[in-house]
Amino acid sequence: MRRSRLTYACLSALLVLGGWSAAGTGQATADDSPTPADRAPTSAVASDGLLQAMQRDLGLSKEQAKTRLAAERTATAVAPKAREAAGSAYGGSWFDARAERLTVGLTTDASPATVRRVEATGAAVRTVEHTARELDTAKARIDRLDAPSGVSSWHVDPAAGTVVVNVVRGERADNDVRRFVSRARAAGPVTVRTVASAPSTFAAGTVGGDPYYTGNVRCSIGFSVHGGFITAGHCGQPGAGVRGWDGSYIGTFQGSSFPDNDYAWVSVGSGWWTVPVVLGWGTVSDQLVRGSGEAPVGASVCRSGSTTHWHCGRVLAKNETVNYSQGAVHQMTKTSVCAEPGDSGGSFISGDQAQGVTSGGWGNCSSGGESWFQPVNEILGRYGLTLHTA
Repeated sequence: MRRSRLTYACLSALLVLGGWSAAGTGQATADDSPTPADRAPTSAVASDGLLQAMQRDLGLSKEQAKTRLAAERTATAVAPKAREAAGSAYGGSWFDARAERLTVGLTTDASPATVRRVEATGAAVRTVEHTARELDTAKARIDRLDAPSGVSSWHVDPAAGTVVVNVVRGERADNDVRRFVSRARAAGPVTVRTVASAPSTFAAGTVGGDPYYTGNVRCSIGFSVHGGFITAGHCGQPGAGVRGWDGSYIGTFQGSSFPDNDYAWVSVGSGWWTVPVVLGWGTVSDQLVRGSGEAPVGASVCRSGSTTHWHCGRVLAKNETVNYSQGAVHQMTKTSVCAEPGDSGGSFISGDQAQGVTSGGWGNCSSGGESWFQPVNEILGRYGLTLHTA
């Protein structure tokens, strides 16, 4: 359901307008003291709208959605401690939705003491063949190859102990694709999977009543930062002006990178300001942003965008290289959440924790598909920005 112009104006103002100040920051800290998000009760992040979206898109009951959010919050907190405890035997980690627990891969040479240390963090342990370092090294070698258009993306799958190379269905017999796969296999353990179509970004031509425009492109606001907001890099170049839903001037792209990366930030002024809110578009309650704790693979995640509004799914992979027609983009997170043109730059959030900005994907929200986001903490670090949090 499309909001009325007045309602949309008010809620757009909540996202990038306002003079509120935040007591905390969205960047991770080095100590182990609990953050405000860690101390917040589950109910603080589980709004009725968020729970309804998880029920619709993940097939959960309301109680199951609440339990999932609580388990994912715990897994997010456990992950860095478990990695440190694993040491050189670390083979990656992922959220097991069935067990509702973080699982950590340990190589066969892990000592009993190492296993005990990892289990003491609250994580489950599984034996794996390769370390995370070995798999990351193999992926880095593949990143240096020139990928044909028939190769969609590639990422490390720690649970499978392999680098997954995704090939567009119907292109596996292509000579260039076969040559790429052969060279990829020489780089390390590789598994080839097929996807329905090639990835594309989700920018769109100008239509009225949506968050922001640059030139004739419509994109979506990602997250408010102090001084502006972050979004996708393919939406605009440094110096490009940005207009709001009503055509009024918001600000200017201050930094942008695409391809290789897909992130940007826009400064705001001319009466516009920022608050820590992700729009729910009337079907879901607007969501406060309280931090940027990184959800593990397997965790639930939801996306807000100006075309398809609010949808949820799971984190499928991290550090995936996506081979767009404009060039490869690195360190992306893949999700099972659908998206469509105009959603580019929009917010990915897990509970009340910012995850990243929408880059692209394949499919749509009628027949299904997958999408990628650029992780928010990378963007904050790249430009020295501070996430605006509640």
